[in-house]
Amino acid sequence: MSHIDNVIIQVRARLQQLGIKLWEEPYYYSDIGSVESEIDRLAQDFSTSLSISISNCKLALTELQDGALRKLATRKEFNETGLATFSVRRINNQEGTQNMLEVKCPLNGLGTELQKRIAEKLQVSDPNRVKCISSGKIIDPEKALDLQGIKNNQQLMVIISDVDRTESNSKEAMYDRIRKIKMDVEAIVDSERQLFEMEDQDGNLVFLPPNENRALLMAMGFCEKARAAMKRQHYDEALILLLEADEKFSTCNSQFLESVDNYALINLDIVWCYLCLKNVTQLPDAQRRLEICERSFRRSYGENMNRLIALKGNACPERALLMRLHLLQGVVFFHQNRRNEAYERLEVAAAELRELKVDDASVMTLVEMGYEPFEARLGLRACSGNLEQAITFIHERREKKSAARLRSQKERKLNAKLSRTSNDKDWVNPRSVCTLMEMGFQHDLVVAALKQSKNDLQQALDLLQTNADALLQNLPTKKDANSDLLEQLKQLGFNENMVRVALETTENNPEKALDFLVKIFGSEEELRKQISHIAKAAKEILADDTPSTSSGNNSLASTALDKMKNEMESYEAYERFNQDLTSNEQDYLDLPLQQEEQILAEYKRFLEQ
Repeated sequence: MSHIDNVIIQVRARLQQLGIKLWEEPYYYSDIGSVESEIDRLAQDFSTSLSISISNCKLALTELQDGALRKLATRKEFNETGLATFSVRRINNQEGTQNMLEVKCPLNGLGTELQKRIAEKLQVSDPNRVKCISSGKIIDPEKALDLQGIKNNQQLMVIISDVDRTESNSKEAMYDRIRKIKMDVEAIVDSERQLFEMEDQDGNLVFLPPNENRALLMAMGFCEKARAAMKRQHYDEALILLLEADEKFSTCNSQFLESVDNYALINLDIVWCYLCLKNVTQLPDAQRRLEICERSFRRSYGENMNRLIALKGNACPERALLMRLHLLQGVVFFHQNRRNEAYERLEVAAAELRELKVDDASVMTLVEMGYEPFEARLGLRACSGNLEQAITFIHERREKKSAARLRSQKERKLNAKLSRTSNDKDWVNPRSVCTLMEMGFQHDLVVAALKQSKNDLQQALDLLQTNADALLQNLPTKKDANSDLLEQLKQLGFNENMVRVALETTENNPEKALDFLVKIFGSEEELRKQISHIAKAAKEILADDTPSTSSGNNSLASTALDKMKNEMESYEAYERFNQDLTSNEQDYLDLPLQQEEQILAEYKRFLEQ
């Protein structure tokens, strides 16, 4: 941000405070234009009241007057012709926000038309490289602008996907990388192998109904890749991925979103990207997202983090997130000319930053002792730099997570079994199933009780204790495995006992039985062997002269082969997905803090001007 931007913020606020309209008399007349003498007089008054030079005040007043007159002209044009005008800021990852330009497009036009017009204006050959962002949402190319809430005179943020010449000479454009990331995440999430799972901070599994679980896993997948892009300082790419994740989060139950940190963190990361891209056109969206983040942190951590401090002590790694939140709030307040509030919030961030800084020599000491750098930093931050306490903290953290994952093993197996046959309507929480089975109740009765009670644990327990006979009578009768299907699946090389279990579990549904069997192959190597075996079996079946035998078997072989290949693709997608990710599960807490320190110093300097 430049010095003149700082001046404009203060002059605009002063105009609003005094109710002065620069597009009206005596500052502007329609027949003669701007009245320079009146602008000079106003600049002199503002110079005295704001302690800013007269020349800078006049420059700010002239720019604000020009902007207001342009808006009036475009409003008139829109009313007469229906042609909307947009103020477009192109975002460049290396240079931040570039100059504003005007683009005109009818509001009933599709997003693609706006992309084309912006591409023409910026001399970009391929409109697909243009990503338009309005109020924190990516404009959908296939929908009309007015149906997406876009209005005349709206400010848009535009990211142009440049060709990336740094990645092994592939010259792969950003939008191409993002498209491939989205395809990979979708393949991983839709895999039968549950390659993605949700855990809380302590390593406990998080269970949700299938559709919500899918949306949240995809959102979290996009977030992981966005954070990897942020580490490379590719904030434009990170922002697009975060906004894609935000779309997925929006389809989830609002009560659940309010109860977890993930949604708070994505909002925090989006505003951080706005700041790093030097973009203030999204200021209202930034404020909204920081308010969401603050509400979530208060619910999770308590007022002034008292709940978190009660659990983890005065210094805890999560304070890094609070520090970034306070820093960003200070920046937003500054751009709203709420200077006293900005100063207060930046002072809070500065105090937190001082407490979070750790001695590099202490980090190196712990690394030399065999601890990971991120463990060393988080441990030292959590223990106010005390080496001995940091070591204890690291070990306790490891043991806690290990114990939680050990406890979750039974739930994982049960979740895998239940997910083969469940949908949102009849989904049951595996943790509740485990809890009730540990109390001595039969699996099928527990599942029936939870379905009937809509996953209310206490109601399900009451049903099991008082109405078990009725539950038992309503249980579906188990079907024996169909002998023809059994033989067909055996011919494809599947184990007979597992085939029998698969058919009985899925009530002889061949499609679901194949899904069940595909999950048996735990490793990529086993899956490759089975694909080869099925392909060979399919050829032998085709060679069989008996039509009645070959048609059904070959159809099943073809379906099995497709499923196996899809699973192989999901393995490959998973490998690609993990290429630039860290193994540190608490990476979001391991903030280096150098950028925060620079931004803090910059905005404190602006406040002193």
